[in-house]
Amino acid sequence: MLGDRGATLPVSIWLTGILLFAAFAFFAFAQAASARNGAQSAADAAALAAAQDARDELVEGLEGAVGVDDHWLDWLDGDGFDGAGAAGAAGELAAENDASVTGFAPYAAAGFPGFEVQIETNYTVGDSIIPGTEGMHATADAAAVIKPRCDFDVPDDPMDVVELDCDGDILEIDPEDFDLDDLPDASVLFSVQLAE
Repeated sequence: MLGDRGATLPVSIWLTGILLFAAFAFFAFAQAASARNGAQSAADAAALAAAQDARDELVEGLEGAVGVDDHWLDWLDGDGFDGAGAAGAAGELAAENDASVTGFAPYAAAGFPGFEVQIETNYTVGDSIIPGTEGMHATADAAAVIKPRCDFDVPDDPMDVVELDCDGDILEIDPEDFDLDDLPDASVLFSVQLAE
């Protein structure tokens, strides 16, 4: 009887060691998953910021083109912007999420323009029982697109009144009597969303 109890002690120590190792390994994977989730959130935010900046540029271009440029309706289709400030907007949002932009490029999905952003976290996965994780940074990428929300019939004369149906909201733009206040918020004219 006493000998049996003595034999179980090494087994108990061995099992305890395995359980502790498993717990530390699980913690290491949880750290890595947390860093990955943080990286993906930063990438999503950066891509959306870039697309929102370009959306604002679209509306500014539209404001300057109505009644002046015969091709002003192209702006309503999402054409004409160069995205000059989009990379900066992506970088700012990435920095707010403790990450840095490592890649930035124009992107298109189903004909909708946008941007793709790759980021790397400024923080590491952290110390764990898995060697090398203390210096590893999480990476992620995301893309966001700008989608016009308004349907309209193209007039024969670009100076004719155009009626926009923006997801059920009816708006009229008269190029011959245009006022900046005639334009709604950019979010009414264009949606910004992550690409699938």
